[in-house]
Amino acid sequence: MKKANKPARIGIVGFGNQGSAYVALLTGGLKIGSFEMKLPGIKLVKNGVLGAVCDINPEKLDAQYKKFCLSCPKYTDYKEMIESGNIDAVIVTTPHYFHPEVVIYALEHGLHAMSDKPAGVYTKQVKEMNAVAARIQKEDPKRLFAIMFNQRTNNAYKFMKKTIAEGGIGELKRFNWIITDWYRSQSYYDSSAWRATWNGEGGGVLFNQAPHQLDLLSWILGVMPCTIDTHCHFGKWHDIEVEDDVTAYMEFPNGATGVFITSTADAPGTNRLEILGTKGKLVSNGGIVEYYRNSVDEREFNKNYKGGFGYISCKKTVKRFKPSLQHLEILNNYCNAICGLEPLKVRGEEGINGVEIMDAMLLSTWLDKPVSVPIDDDLYLAELDKRRATGRVKETKDVVLDTRGTY
Repeated sequence: MKKANKPARIGIVGFGNQGSAYVALLTGGLKIGSFEMKLPGIKLVKNGVLGAVCDINPEKLDAQYKKFCLSCPKYTDYKEMIESGNIDAVIVTTPHYFHPEVVIYALEHGLHAMSDKPAGVYTKQVKEMNAVAARIQKEDPKRLFAIMFNQRTNNAYKFMKKTIAEGGIGELKRFNWIITDWYRSQSYYDSSAWRATWNGEGGGVLFNQAPHQLDLLSWILGVMPCTIDTHCHFGKWHDIEVEDDVTAYMEFPNGATGVFITSTADAPGTNRLEILGTKGKLVSNGGIVEYYRNSVDEREFNKNYKGGFGYISCKKTVKRFKPSLQHLEILNNYCNAICGLEPLKVRGEEGINGVEIMDAMLLSTWLDKPVSVPIDDDLYLAELDKRRATGRVKETKDVVLDTRGTY
């Protein structure tokens, strides 16, 4: 890898909650009075600078621009920003439907592109985006397409993935993930007109809070589910039209099963992931991973043991992991990769897996039956469009929330 001549100029498309966090990282933080958004003692983005910001709402754009004391160019039209020559790359933090649209436009106009999660709302648009990226990268292999899956930097999850890939728990039998530690009040849903609507967001907890975990499932396990049967509850705990409480059952090609539970209304919430294999299991809870290693593979023991009930001894190891840098690590990697200093850690094309799973969960609920994965792209879009046709139109003034400490 060669040394960078100059830092990458990053344009932020969408100056709301998440866009503000990226601006803070790229500019070294924000401190106005008692309000502070920075990481003390940490050198932030070494090979990237804020090149421009864009938001379709001029009032919000001006307020955020002033709050961050910015001097870079600002735009209300992302196409104008992309064509300006002021940036080398974009990070897309718009409402979900627009992620593929902006990424495609950026790639086709010579820029690098990173999408925030999720990659899109429905599989058809994500596959179209991936096809464009593949075509452009064939013409220009240095053009980067990335996605902000910052949870892949979590050291506990990295350990679990490595252990499974190396055969540390044998063949997969079962997983259980309860992830409900992201409580949201009604005021959160009322903070933007697009939020928690079929037309604006395309879904609820699956599409806003859970995309990281739905990505991690296939990333950690190394395999996608083949069947999903889900019960989604729509507006069960909040005055919204999309899902805020979900229980999903999954089956995998080898016969393994799993249960995924999420909600934005549990207080106190839980984040516990248990993965069981024939040679042991992994349990993640609060940055701690318990690793149980069987003295013998359960399938071999089951076949050969002749004493009745049976018992397999195991060794338990408890591993504690330091917090990772999350968004900062992925952002640094994105800028370093643009500058030719290191390979890209998370390719944007990988975003399709999480979208496939979340779409399957909703489709299963809408059809009231299990669905196969991959899903029928056209059927899902047709069912989504039914909800969009009768969806709410919210009239509310956008509010940029303080999201510090929520990642």
